[in-house]
Amino acid sequence: MLKTVVCVSGGGTNLQAIIDGIERRDITNTQIVRVISNNRHAYALERARKAGIEAVCVSPGDYGDRAQFNEALIRQIDAASPDLIVLAGFLVVIPPELIRKYRNKIINIHPSLIPSFCGTGYYGLKVHEAALARGVKITGATVHFVDEGTDTGPIIMQKAVAVQPDDTPETLQRRVMEEAEWVILPRTVDLIANGRVKTGDGGAVSIQG
Repeated sequence: MLKTVVCVSGGGTNLQAIIDGIERRDITNTQIVRVISNNRHAYALERARKAGIEAVCVSPGDYGDRAQFNEALIRQIDAASPDLIVLAGFLVVIPPELIRKYRNKIINIHPSLIPSFCGTGYYGLKVHEAALARGVKITGATVHFVDEGTDTGPIIMQKAVAVQPDDTPETLQRRVMEEAEWVILPRTVDLIANGRVKTGDGGAVSIQG
């Protein structure tokens, strides 16, 4: 059983996609053991409680500095003994010591086709604003392993979404979530849970079977 911690800052729609996938058995051999948010008002915490999942807030405002916050975040993650950490809209810079400790056990969902519209400053609606400003015809979402860079870890899965002529950042964001994020994030969790995601020496990811 893949013990999974999900970290999220906002509404938790990707968290809900994983919860629903487990309930439908689209995701197998997986249990969400804890949901952690840096935002005590995040609706994701309520989603977790409704699903009977332990929900924990670790807010930077409760600590004297970033180092103390990082230590508290790592303690809460370690206490759950996870096999996988899912960053599902978690607007926190991940401590390097956490990345080292859970190398190739942390995944992130990003709302673009990396390497486009990613890196520092590209999050949430800003990604879709940039895609529309550039005039791309195809966008999408990417699930990748987390490394010490920003959106630079090995790519596991991507899914493309067409940009419509009348799209706004809000409509594009919604369609990317519905057609890509909510599809490939649960799928990736299931693949990892069933031992089908392999990382080569050079960092490239392959899916077995």
